[in-house]
Amino acid sequence: MAPLLKDELDIVIPTIRNLDFLEMWRPFFQPYHLIIVQDGDPAKKINVPEGFDYELYNRNDINRILGPRASCISFKDSACRCFGYMVSKKKYVFTIDDDCFVAKDPSGKDIDALAKHIQNLLCPSTPLFFNTLYDPYAEGADFVRGYPFSLREGLPTAVSHGLWLNIPDYDAPTQLVKPRERNGRYVDAVMTIPKGTLFPMCGMNLAFDRELIGPAMYFGLMGDGQPIGRYDDMWAGWCVKVICDHLGLGVKTGLPYIWHSKASNPFVNLKKEYKGIFWQEDIIPFFQAATLTKDCDTVQKCYIALSHQVREKLGKIDPYFAKLADAMVTWIEAWDTLNPKEGSAEANGKPKGK
Repeated sequence: MAPLLKDELDIVIPTIRNLDFLEMWRPFFQPYHLIIVQDGDPAKKINVPEGFDYELYNRNDINRILGPRASCISFKDSACRCFGYMVSKKKYVFTIDDDCFVAKDPSGKDIDALAKHIQNLLCPSTPLFFNTLYDPYAEGADFVRGYPFSLREGLPTAVSHGLWLNIPDYDAPTQLVKPRERNGRYVDAVMTIPKGTLFPMCGMNLAFDRELIGPAMYFGLMGDGQPIGRYDDMWAGWCVKVICDHLGLGVKTGLPYIWHSKASNPFVNLKKEYKGIFWQEDIIPFFQAATLTKDCDTVQKCYIALSHQVREKLGKIDPYFAKLADAMVTWIEAWDTLNPKEGSAEANGKPKGK
């Protein structure tokens, strides 16, 4: 039996090191195409185990493909992974960090994280009304008494957000006060995040429908030359959730688990995060209050509209946000250039007119 979505899904991996971790994932990943985004020194050779079908992009490739628009892709930060989303030609994307290993369920069986993400994406979401038995489409579950029949068809699922055993995804202050804490709790549940509720999206075990939400999966300006880091996936998650709510799409969180093997240095993390820790107290209310008009009927239109609001509202906090708003627009321009709509001049091989 052919693996699910074999020809419709890319696996995107950002890295600065040899990808030996793929050996553990071979039974699950080998049938799929990998897009590897190499961060840091492009002269360094990254070794990929034999037998995998992959393409590898380094900073030189990003500059060559995007030209001046390459400025929107972060350097020396895992946010560079979103370049892989842009060059993918598949309907679905799964992204994973290179320190994430195969986890085991409570029975000791290896968890096929990718298969569970695919299952999540292919089943509807229920953002308009919360089901107290979690995912009503899961085997052995259903809609509980009192759930409106008119809402039981659900909405298309745009994002599947997985979790982690072992090292939790904590911010630096929490890491510092709980240095030995490990997550051993396996909760057998998937739930839809309700409409109007934001969440902290982690990019290390994440899948999404590129056709439904891809252009909003921009991981911002982080890392080298920027005043902030470790908020790349958070920023994308906030933008994505506002746009999903507006366009009638769902976001799921819970299963699958991966085994997060390595804790990053909390002191290094604090240096990257400290402005974000202050700024998020303004950023979260901004996204909670953000509204999109009816004419924002595509992800791109929604994202450009958000970028204007970022400049107007968050630009008052720090000049960085004006720079980020510009990068959001550049990202959409680059996305549309590499992913032209059918019937457009670019799709027909003609240069884009002024």
